[in-house]
Amino acid sequence: MSDTTSVVLAGVGGQGILLASEIVAQAAKISGFDVKTNEVHGMAQRGGSVIAHVRFGEKVYSPLAAKGEAKVLGGLERISALRYADYLCEGGLVAVNSQMMVPVTVSMGMGEYPADAEKLLRDKFENLIYINASEEARKLGNVRAANVVLLGALSKGLDKLSEEAWLEAVKISVKPKFIDLNIKAFKTGREI
Repeated sequence: MSDTTSVVLAGVGGQGILLASEIVAQAAKISGFDVKTNEVHGMAQRGGSVIAHVRFGEKVYSPLAAKGEAKVLGGLERISALRYADYLCEGGLVAVNSQMMVPVTVSMGMGEYPADAEKLLRDKFENLIYINASEEARKLGNVRAANVVLLGALSKGLDKLSEEAWLEAVKISVKPKFIDLNIKAFKTGREI
C-alpha cells in the first residue's frame, strides 16, 4: 500500500477550490512531504464543475488520485461530492458544504439537480461531515471563506498534517488582509 495520501476537492467555479487546494498543498509541504497537485477547470469561469487533486507523501509520482484512493473528499457544493464519489477510498472522510449551486448544465436544461441531495449524501457516505460552511463564513464576515471553513472540517481526516501546519499554510496562501478571517474560518470548520 502506498504511503501517499490523496485529497480530492470539488465544487463550482468561483467557490475557491484552487485556493483550498493550495492551502492543502502548503500544509503538506510545511509538514515535510513531497506534494503534487492538479486542477481541472471545466468551465470554471461560468459556474462549471471544478475538481482539484492534492497528493502528498515521502515521494509522489503523479498529481492525480486514482479512483478509490482519496482519503478525504471535499465538496464545496452539495452535489459535487456525489459527482466525484468514486475517488473516495473505503472509510474515507467526506466534508460537504450544504450550499446549493445549480450547475450550468442544469440551468441549460441538460440535467436535473437532485431534490434529495442531503439524503443521497447520507446514504452514500458513512463518514460524512455535512455543514453549512457558507453560513458559518457569513457569520465570520465574508461568505467567500466557506472554502476554508470546509478545509477546517476535512482537516480532521488528515492526521498527518498538524493544526499548526494548516494555520501556517493559510497564512502563506491568502492575501495578508484576509489572514485573520481565514484563520477564524479554518478553526470554525475544525471545531464542527
